[in-house]
Amino acid sequence: MAEKKKRLPVGVENFEQIIKDNFYYVDKTGLISELLLSGRMVNLFTRPRRFGKTLTMSMLEHFFSLEGDHSIFDGLEITKDTKLCEEYMGKYPVIFVSLKGINAAAYKDAFEFAVQIIKRVAGNFQFLLESESLSDYDKSEYRELLDSGMSEAVFCGGLKTLSALLEKHCGEKVILLIDEYDVPLSKAFENGYYDQMVFLIRNLLEQALKTNNSLKFAVMTGCMRISKESIFTGLNNFTTFTITDVDFDEYFGFTDQEVRDLSAYYECTDKYQNIKEWYDGYHFGNVDVYCPWDVVSYLRSLRANKEAVPQNYWVNTSGNAEVKEFIRQSKNATTKHEIERLMAGEIITKTIRPELTYKDMYSSIENIWSVLFTAGYLTHAGQVDAGSYKLRIPNAEIHNIFVMQIKEHFDESILKDGGILSKFCDALLDGNMKYVEEIFDSYLKKTIRIRDTFVKKALKENFYHGILVGILGVKEGWQVSSNKETGEGYGDILIETEDGKTGIIIEMKYADDGNLSGACETALRQIEEKQYDEIFRENGVNRILKYGIACYKKRCRVMLAENR
Repeated sequence: MAEKKKRLPVGVENFEQIIKDNFYYVDKTGLISELLLSGRMVNLFTRPRRFGKTLTMSMLEHFFSLEGDHSIFDGLEITKDTKLCEEYMGKYPVIFVSLKGINAAAYKDAFEFAVQIIKRVAGNFQFLLESESLSDYDKSEYRELLDSGMSEAVFCGGLKTLSALLEKHCGEKVILLIDEYDVPLSKAFENGYYDQMVFLIRNLLEQALKTNNSLKFAVMTGCMRISKESIFTGLNNFTTFTITDVDFDEYFGFTDQEVRDLSAYYECTDKYQNIKEWYDGYHFGNVDVYCPWDVVSYLRSLRANKEAVPQNYWVNTSGNAEVKEFIRQSKNATTKHEIERLMAGEIITKTIRPELTYKDMYSSIENIWSVLFTAGYLTHAGQVDAGSYKLRIPNAEIHNIFVMQIKEHFDESILKDGGILSKFCDALLDGNMKYVEEIFDSYLKKTIRIRDTFVKKALKENFYHGILVGILGVKEGWQVSSNKETGEGYGDILIETEDGKTGIIIEMKYADDGNLSGACETALRQIEEKQYDEIFRENGVNRILKYGIACYKKRCRVMLAENR
């Protein structure tokens, strides 16, 4: 009988659930030892989304907490350090709060969400109401934390108050875990109440982390390090571990050996290269890592279908606003050329600002480079000097996200140029190949060119194909088909006019050697040899225009076959 495999934990962020419910766990418990040895009071880990931040926080909660079943750590890396486990495991009250749920269109609603979060966290410690170590006044303070109508003052002091009450009851200082601290700020910026949310979160963190005498130590996570002047005012006991720091570099993301082990366990070693090409390539500190969310998601797909192909799993977890804004602001030739170089797999050197406020993020194209790096859309291939890094696109998945956003931006620009593009379509219908070539050539020159380094060479022409299909979309009434079966093959683009009297066949080629005329002639021969006009003739369309269009970099050539 075949061995029953552990389940793959897609979206499971509770450490105890992963261990007890027989999910596969990539052992990252060594972080606990390194964290304790560092001896730092307040620790912030910034990593892109879907790199295991919440699971790490859950692991810390279950290790240190007085409550719970600590046998879930049996056999894991941390238990090899018996002295450390005897001293710290299960010895502290732990407050674990996630701020990722504070997402609303208005500040009033966001504050209500925030209140509910603190209320739920406080509700985990209702034994305080029966505590003989607390006075009646202490208990009245605790009851305020259970009240949905708490004021902003009570909210901001809530974690500090709860810490003091737990220390009194337990006789030990508190470990505070704050997950996704920057999510409320991101949502507030998107919805227009940023300054109010900055004030709220700053006061919450200041009381919880700076003036909290009941604090043993604290750990926070987020995607970005928000400017110290904005949020972390006066926190001198504060240390940030970013994606450029060597400390803790292997604890977020899967290493290559961990992915090899996963692939072998699930009998998918034949898909290892696919996994590496699509989901590897991030460089944190001195370690190359894969995105855990993607690896686990793809392996789960392979468990159901051995022939499953890699997908953009990461793209579904965000609107990719960072890339969208970057493409939108890439108006000058220099930036467009830099994006094209990145898309070709090349490296760009840029100065990175590790601290930004949300207001600063999109204020300049230079700041957006820093945002893309911090958010995981770019990774570094080495440091040049104190503030500059060599940047590149990490893998095929992120490359595809850039492709999608570039094409989306192009489609939006087409709507603004409807008049001239309608003339393009008229020229196509009239057989005016010179005017067709002129307009298409001009569009290629102002468009960010995608050289598909991450896919097979034969697919380069897909980019140009997509541009042309987008342009043709402005002509209402035309029936435009891509890669439709006809004759003895599949024509690239087939068009039938609204009146059904004219058919247009376009075969596209990418001229690898730069010989545009030769590529056009090849395209026209293919139309004849494969009889792409058969579908039109069967439908009684007698006027058929046959175009060969060849592209190379930002140049094109258009040829029209002679009527036969």
